[in-house]
Amino acid sequence: MAAAADEPRRPWPGHGVDVAGQRLYVRRAGTPGAPPALFVHGLGGSSTNWTDLMALLADRVDGHAIDLPGFGRSGPPVTGNYSLDSHVGVVRDYIEQTCDKPVHLLGNSLGGAVTTRLAAERPDLVRTLTLVSAALPSYRPQKVSDPRLPLLLVPGLSRVAARAIGRRSPEERTRGIIEMCFADPAAVPGARFAEAVEDMRRRRALAWNDDALIRSLRGLVRADIETGSRALWRQAASLQMPVLVIHGTHDRLVPVSVGRRAGRVIPGSRLLILDDAGHVPQMERPEAVERAFDELLAAADAAA
Repeated sequence: MAAAADEPRRPWPGHGVDVAGQRLYVRRAGTPGAPPALFVHGLGGSSTNWTDLMALLADRVDGHAIDLPGFGRSGPPVTGNYSLDSHVGVVRDYIEQTCDKPVHLLGNSLGGAVTTRLAAERPDLVRTLTLVSAALPSYRPQKVSDPRLPLLLVPGLSRVAARAIGRRSPEERTRGIIEMCFADPAAVPGARFAEAVEDMRRRRALAWNDDALIRSLRGLVRADIETGSRALWRQAASLQMPVLVIHGTHDRLVPVSVGRRAGRVIPGSRLLILDDAGHVPQMERPEAVERAFDELLAAADAAA
């Protein structure tokens, strides 16, 4: 069962793993020998974004939550490359090196775009795919709480915007992120807020922190405008494994219309729209996500 709201579960323990020359930080939770599940966080997030869901699924899967290069406790990419393809390559290499069978792959936001491309290009590595508020291309811009955020995309202005945002205290920045990502910011336990503030304080001291955010965001935008066979929506339409799409109606970063479109475009996919969730349903409504994932597993097992 999930930890009580006033006593949130602490993040799962983790360790460093060398993957194709890249040092990744990985948190593990689950049952050794159970089917592997790999959790991929979103832009600016980390492996701790999956803490509660990993706890709920621990008796069914062998869970791995990675920090993408430049995020969480992983160092910057050794290549200096923050493109979507670079993040896809890291996830692919980790699966090939660590998992001896196809994985249940779960991605949130940026992680949803990463896992969509990986599942399309390497379906042999993916048993099922769960997309949580996946950052697939949208042509309906969302309003953001900080008007400086779009400036992160503009060469020459991105550093100025990053410095302006960085002048806010860790508490202010954490509160802004929670207000942007959660449908009900007041529901976030005080201990979780304190934990996020401490992590924000640690990350601000890292030389690569702003680079990871700015350049990964630019990489995602470049992927959004790709055409031809590698266009993300075309890749989504090519998926053949069991797919679960989850989206919150209060998502302020990726409009819920993207989730609904994914449910239509991806063949045979399951769609769950949560009326009381924002951009991180796995953190806001982990029990609902767990139930939907269980149904996906049952359907996948029956099909197999």
